[in-house]
Parts: sequence; C-alpha cells; structure tokens
Amino acid sequence: MSENELQSPHFEDLTEKQESSLLVYEGKIFDLRHDTVRLPNGHDGVRDYIVHKGAACIVPVTDDGCILTVRQYRYPFKKVLIEIPAGKLDSTAEDPLDAAKRELKEETGAEAAEFTFLGEFYPTCAYSTEIIFMYMATGLSFGSTSPDDDEFIETEKIPLETLVGEIMNGNIKDGKTQAAVLKAYFKIKETKGE
Repeated sequence: MSENELQSPHFEDLTEKQESSLLVYEGKIFDLRHDTVRLPNGHDGVRDYIVHKGAACIVPVTDDGCILTVRQYRYPFKKVLIEIPAGKLDSTAEDPLDAAKRELKEETGAEAAEFTFLGEFYPTCAYSTEIIFMYMATGLSFGSTSPDDDEFIETEKIPLETLVGEIMNGNIKDGKTQAAVLKAYFKIKETKGE
C-alpha cells in the first residue's frame, strides 16, 4: 500500500464531548478525574486523567557553553536521573517565567540576565493536563541553592555538545530535558549562524 492509498475513517469533528466528570482523588501535586465522554462515532467512552497545575523547566547555559543539570532520585523509576532544573507552578495563575526563575535559583543557585521561551511541552497528553513551559537562561550569576525540604539534588555542569550526545545515545531518559536541551541547542546554533 502506498502513502497515497492510506485510508482511515473520516470524522467531521474529532472532539470528545464531556457528559459527566467525577473527582476521584484530590492531591497536593495533582487531581485525578474520571469522565464519561461522547466519542466522534456517537458511542460513550471513559477518560481517566490527571489534572496538573503545570510546570516550568530551564536550560541554564553558562558563558563557557555548558548546561547546568541536576541529578535527582526519581522514586517511580527507583533511579537517579540527570535532568534540567524544573518545578511545578504554585497555581494555575502563576506566570510560568516566575516559576522558572524560582526553580533555577532554588535548584542551582543561579540567576539569569536573560530568559528565552522555548515553547510548551505536553509530557503525557494521553492522560494528563500537564504543560511544561520551557525556557533557556543565559547571563548566569551564582549564589546559594535553596531546594525544597524533600528535594535532594546535586548540580552538574555538562558541555552542551556532550549533553546532546548523551540525549541522542539514549542516556538522558527525562522527556522535558530531551526536548528543551535539543531546542536550546538549535536555538544557539541559529543565533551563531551555524
């Protein structure tokens, strides 16, 4: 079958219409909902999903072309992962840039002269409303860190080219880190005219 011969059902409207919604769990970081929806074919379906306030992540670029990363134990996977600084918004009304600035300072001790918005990342669009707002931070100055009481992290400086290589080799597992670092990499190359 050729590309021109591909066929799939056609629907005028792919929107699923909510018929009912039940709050199953209300938590500190997210809520869990169970909805009944009307599907595009007219049948009923069920959607269980997480309602999340959103988050921000930052690619901190040092003057010598390195990225500040954090090593943190991630309980669901039972392993330490290398990630870029990130954290949840305090509320849906919080400006994501304010959250990015706060998380950068808390996790790395750095403040930035300039932030560049890199876009939005939907980490788990099949079952969560979470949006991660991605930024690149440059013109860094350094002070002390102030992580949350339940947050144990180590900061590591990795050359950008090395970090991109680690992503492409599958050694960086975190999705937001992959997306944001690669976007920053191409943004930097574009700025340099490469």
